[in-house]
Amino acid sequence: MKNFKACVTIVAALSATTAMTPASADPVKNIVLVHGAWVDGSGWKPVYDILTKEGFHVTMAQEPETSFPDDVAATKRVLDLENGPTLLVGHSYGGSIITEAGIHPNVVGLVYVAAHAPDVGENESALGMKTPSVLGKTEGAIKKTPDKFTYLDPSKFLTLFAPDLPLGQAEFMARSQVLAAASVFATPLTAAAWKTKPSWGIVAGSDQIINPDLERWYYTRAKSHTIEIKGASHSVFESHAAEVAAVIANAARSF
Repeated sequence: MKNFKACVTIVAALSATTAMTPASADPVKNIVLVHGAWVDGSGWKPVYDILTKEGFHVTMAQEPETSFPDDVAATKRVLDLENGPTLLVGHSYGGSIITEAGIHPNVVGLVYVAAHAPDVGENESALGMKTPSVLGKTEGAIKKTPDKFTYLDPSKFLTLFAPDLPLGQAEFMARSQVLAAASVFATPLTAAAWKTKPSWGIVAGSDQIINPDLERWYYTRAKSHTIEIKGASHSVFESHAAEVAAVIANAARSF
């Protein structure tokens, strides 16, 4: 019931923004979901299930996390396969990816889910240092392999990344991490799609991976239609899938 009420509130808030977004000649049915660092596209399954039941054509982009250009290229490869206007959604580090890949001609809008949204010449690592998160202040939480790939200490993953998920689900995520090249977080962007395309932003109110204040700053700068989900962790896309799906669906229907 609590999630349902939150979902209704989000739908009502977003409906007020519809008139602010230019109408498109074709309805937006295509949605591409981009995951963040240390996880993969399977985390989008609850959101995918909701959106597909509502008639959307949903695709997950799977990034290798070997370099920022590789991840942008992987996302553009998926966008090339879309057959019309597409809404591009990114979680966490995925926000940097959609900011760069979002200049693709098929993309009509962006949705940031507890995500970074740097400008041209910026990188999320430097911005995160200016507004540090709990993760940024937790010594030893981020581990690095000899060849400079990163992952979260599994015990810290449970408490920082996914504290509002069932323990078994969080443990599985912690043990199935996709190791991310350290360079992906420090690569400056060469494009910022939010400057020319409408965007929506979801702030995870209790995010410990990205400081919620940084999320708010990003979305204010981008003039995003912004919603905050109180008490949500960085895993908001899974723990509050109904609310996140409602934001995405309403964004797609606003064109």
